[in-house]
Amino acid sequence: MSEDIAISVENVSKIYKLYNKPSDRLKEALGSKKVMAKEHFALADVSFQVGRGETVGIIGTNGSGKSTILKIITGVLNPTGGKVVIDGRISALLELGAGFNMEYTGVENVYLNGTMMGFSKEEIDAKLDDILSFADIGDFVNQPVKTYSSGMFVRLAFAVAINIEPEILIVDEALSVGDVFFQSKCYHKFEEFKRMGKTILFVSHDLSSISKYCDRVILLDKGHKRAEGAPKQIVDMYKKLLVNQLHEDDDPESIASGKLEADQISDSTGNDQDELKAAQKLWKDSLVLNPKIVEYGEKQAEIYDFAIKDENGVVTNTIEKGSKCQFCMKVRANRDVENPIFAFTIKNLQGTEITGTNSYFEGHEIGDLKAGEEKKITFTQYMNLQGNEYLLSFGCTGYIQGEFHVYHRLYDVCNLTVVSYKNTVGFYDMNSEVEIV
Repeated sequence: MSEDIAISVENVSKIYKLYNKPSDRLKEALGSKKVMAKEHFALADVSFQVGRGETVGIIGTNGSGKSTILKIITGVLNPTGGKVVIDGRISALLELGAGFNMEYTGVENVYLNGTMMGFSKEEIDAKLDDILSFADIGDFVNQPVKTYSSGMFVRLAFAVAINIEPEILIVDEALSVGDVFFQSKCYHKFEEFKRMGKTILFVSHDLSSISKYCDRVILLDKGHKRAEGAPKQIVDMYKKLLVNQLHEDDDPESIASGKLEADQISDSTGNDQDELKAAQKLWKDSLVLNPKIVEYGEKQAEIYDFAIKDENGVVTNTIEKGSKCQFCMKVRANRDVENPIFAFTIKNLQGTEITGTNSYFEGHEIGDLKAGEEKKITFTQYMNLQGNEYLLSFGCTGYIQGEFHVYHRLYDVCNLTVVSYKNTVGFYDMNSEVEIV
């Protein structure tokens, strides 16, 4: 293996046997010739390399094999086929606290865990103060870890793994442990590792972190490597994969350049073929929806379809911060209604309404709708929310003889993921221009 390569994964497969019932496993162990199990490929012939000093991200849907490949790389699991070659000392942030002895004190577990990673007592002695300072759990370091809260436990485990200063850092969704202040310390340490030129292999569902930190990204799908390349290209492929719009012959370059299928282009093109396909397929079928949508209203007018569209007109749950996007809805009048008002709102995961607007605020008088009449409403704006997860709601209201009525409201219909390369303070970016003289 080249000296410039820190991790080499060559044709790695991992097969699990799935049995219909426990007795089938026993029969096979006792030598039954009848096949009692089905083979499940958690990984299928996966190959890639990570260069020394490179930060590589791995993304994919649940069950794609992300955690499995990390466990094989760190030696927690053995591959069924293929091989992994590592050149450098690894520290892994996988299952934090694995290997801790509940009866030992925090300090004793620091030495135990450090020794398991391959460090000498002298090396751990030199790092002990940094580890305890980073964990910041006070006098509890001298108490058995069985007395720790879950937060204290992961803080200590993270501090041990991150402060040993490995040559290769393996991270699996472990940067968001503890409270917000501890998370900030974790990200600062992560950035320090990048500046020091450490090799980092990073698995996360946080697309903002993937886009911000990674030099290259690998996309896994059902155990297969679908693609690898620049973060933006692979994140765009992942967005399509999430809504079942990624095809076998799709490649990162064509997706990043905005080459779209006809049924993904905004209806505003006016193309007859697009209109026909749009009529056959609902927008919302291409979104990841909340399985427990809360809706109410008298349904004089009904929201029967909705979408989030990115700057290329693709229906998606993921929007890049700073880009142009659209929130769309289609409404059908089930009976005559007077001057309906159409609205959307965005909330954070804690339920706080962050922003939103409606056709009345924006100065649009719709006029009366006759029964059976339909309207397509499009709110277009630049996405200035910080990178985060949000919830989207739609509504249609109006007045009947001067009295306010809710015709139809759909609460938290889907998630909105904002991918950001730069977050500022608060909920949204004021897009400040800085001049220093």
